[in-house]
Amino acid sequence: MYRTLVDRGPRKGRRKGFAETDYARLLDAAHQQLDGPVVLVWDNLNTHVSARMRQLVAQRPWLTVYQLPPYAPEFNPVEAVWSHLKRSLANLARHGIDELAALVKTRLKRIQYRPGLIDGFIAKTQLDFSLP
Repeated sequence: MYRTLVDRGPRKGRRKGFAETDYARLLDAAHQQLDGPVVLVWDNLNTHVSARMRQLVAQRPWLTVYQLPPYAPEFNPVEAVWSHLKRSLANLARHGIDELAALVKTRLKRIQYRPGLIDGFIAKTQLDFSLP
Protein backbone atom coordinates (compact mmCIF):
# COMPACT_ATOMS: atom_id res chain seq x y z
CA MET A 1 0.00 0.00 0.00
CA TYR A 2 1.21 3.49 -0.68
CA ARG A 3 0.33 7.15 -0.73
CA THR A 4 2.06 9.85 -2.69
CA LEU A 5 2.86 13.42 -1.77
CA VAL A 6 3.64 16.03 -4.41
CA ASP A 7 6.15 18.60 -3.22
CA ARG A 8 5.32 21.87 -4.95
CA GLY A 9 8.46 23.70 -3.94
CA PRO A 10 9.90 25.45 -0.90
CA ARG A 11 7.74 27.30 1.57
CA LYS A 12 9.04 28.55 4.85
CA GLY A 13 8.03 26.35 7.77
CA ARG A 14 6.42 23.67 5.59
CA ARG A 15 7.34 20.02 5.91
CA LYS A 16 8.54 18.44 2.66
CA GLY A 17 7.50 14.89 3.48
CA PHE A 18 4.88 13.02 5.41
CA ALA A 19 4.22 13.98 9.01
CA GLU A 20 3.49 11.45 11.74
CA THR A 21 -0.25 12.01 11.38
CA ASP A 22 0.00 11.29 7.62
CA TYR A 23 1.65 7.95 8.38
CA ALA A 24 -0.98 7.20 11.04
CA ARG A 25 -3.77 7.86 8.52
CA LEU A 26 -2.09 5.56 5.97
CA LEU A 27 -1.68 2.81 8.56
CA ASP A 28 -5.29 3.17 9.71
CA ALA A 29 -6.47 2.91 6.09
CA ALA A 30 -4.29 -0.19 5.57
CA HIS A 31 -5.69 -1.78 8.71
CA GLN A 32 -9.24 -1.05 7.61
CA GLN A 33 -8.66 -2.33 4.08
CA LEU A 34 -6.79 -5.47 5.15
CA ASP A 35 -9.16 -6.12 8.08
CA GLY A 36 -6.37 -7.53 10.20
CA PRO A 37 -3.08 -6.87 11.92
CA VAL A 38 -0.40 -4.86 10.12
CA VAL A 39 3.33 -5.57 10.28
CA LEU A 40 5.52 -2.63 9.32
CA VAL A 41 9.25 -2.64 8.55
CA TRP A 42 10.67 0.84 8.94
CA ASP A 43 13.96 2.57 8.37
CA ASN A 44 15.25 5.29 10.68
CA LEU A 45 13.76 8.34 9.04
CA ASN A 46 13.35 10.98 11.75
CA THR A 47 9.56 10.90 11.39
CA HIS A 48 9.52 7.11 11.80
CA VAL A 49 11.43 7.18 15.10
CA SER A 50 10.02 10.33 16.68
CA ALA A 51 8.35 10.34 20.10
CA ARG A 52 5.07 11.33 18.43
CA MET A 53 5.27 8.34 16.06
CA ARG A 54 6.07 5.96 18.94
CA GLN A 55 2.96 7.29 20.69
CA LEU A 56 0.80 6.79 17.57
CA VAL A 57 2.14 3.24 17.14
CA ALA A 58 1.46 2.42 20.81
CA GLN A 59 -2.19 3.47 20.33
CA ARG A 60 -2.64 0.78 17.64
CA PRO A 61 -2.54 -2.71 19.20
CA TRP A 62 -3.00 -4.27 15.74
CA LEU A 63 0.28 -2.72 14.53
CA THR A 64 3.70 -4.38 14.89
CA VAL A 65 6.73 -2.32 13.88
CA TYR A 66 10.18 -3.71 13.13
CA GLN A 67 12.87 -1.04 13.03
CA LEU A 68 15.74 -1.60 10.61
CA PRO A 69 19.27 -0.93 11.82
CA PRO A 70 20.70 2.49 10.96
CA TYR A 71 22.26 2.85 7.50
CA ALA A 72 21.02 -0.52 6.23
CA PRO A 73 19.21 0.16 2.94
CA GLU A 74 20.04 -3.38 1.79
CA PHE A 75 17.51 -4.67 4.35
CA ASN A 76 14.73 -2.33 3.22
CA PRO A 77 12.53 -3.85 0.47
CA VAL A 78 11.19 -0.42 -0.48
CA GLU A 79 14.64 0.55 -1.75
CA ALA A 80 14.23 -2.07 -4.50
CA VAL A 81 10.74 -0.75 -5.25
CA TRP A 82 12.06 2.80 -5.73
CA SER A 83 14.97 1.57 -7.83
CA HIS A 84 12.60 -0.39 -10.09
CA LEU A 85 10.24 2.59 -10.33
CA LYS A 86 13.02 5.06 -11.15
CA ARG A 87 14.35 2.81 -13.92
CA SER A 88 10.85 2.69 -15.45
CA LEU A 89 10.73 6.52 -15.46
CA ALA A 90 14.17 7.08 -16.96
CA ASN A 91 14.36 9.13 -20.16
CA LEU A 92 10.70 10.11 -20.07
CA ALA A 93 9.74 13.71 -20.74
CA ARG A 94 6.89 14.93 -18.57
CA HIS A 95 5.03 18.19 -18.93
CA GLY A 96 4.74 18.95 -15.25
CA ILE A 97 4.73 17.64 -11.71
CA ASP A 98 1.09 16.52 -11.88
CA GLU A 99 1.73 14.39 -14.96
CA LEU A 100 4.79 12.86 -13.31
CA ALA A 101 2.81 12.16 -10.11
CA ALA A 102 0.07 10.43 -12.14
CA LEU A 103 2.68 8.29 -13.91
CA VAL A 104 4.30 7.32 -10.59
CA LYS A 105 0.90 6.26 -9.21
CA THR A 106 0.23 4.18 -12.34
CA ARG A 107 3.60 2.45 -12.07
CA LEU A 108 3.13 1.78 -8.34
CA LYS A 109 -0.29 0.27 -9.03
CA ARG A 110 1.28 -2.03 -11.64
CA ILE A 111 3.78 -3.21 -9.05
CA GLN A 112 0.91 -3.98 -6.64
CA TYR A 113 -0.50 -6.51 -9.09
CA ARG A 114 2.79 -8.36 -9.58
CA PRO A 115 3.20 -10.45 -6.42
CA GLY A 116 6.25 -12.23 -7.86
CA LEU A 117 7.99 -8.89 -8.29
CA ILE A 118 7.13 -7.88 -4.72
CA ASP A 119 8.38 -11.26 -3.46
CA GLY A 120 11.63 -10.57 -5.32
CA PHE A 121 12.03 -7.19 -3.63
CA ILE A 122 11.58 -8.88 -0.25
CA ALA A 123 13.86 -11.82 -1.12
CA LYS A 124 16.62 -9.39 -2.12
CA THR A 125 16.87 -8.31 1.54
CA GLN A 126 17.66 -11.90 2.59
CA LEU A 127 15.61 -11.30 5.75
CA ASP A 128 13.53 -14.13 7.19
CA PHE A 129 9.90 -13.05 7.43
CA SER A 130 8.56 -16.48 8.37
CA LEU A 131 6.48 -16.78 11.50
CA PRO A 132 8.10 -18.44 14.54
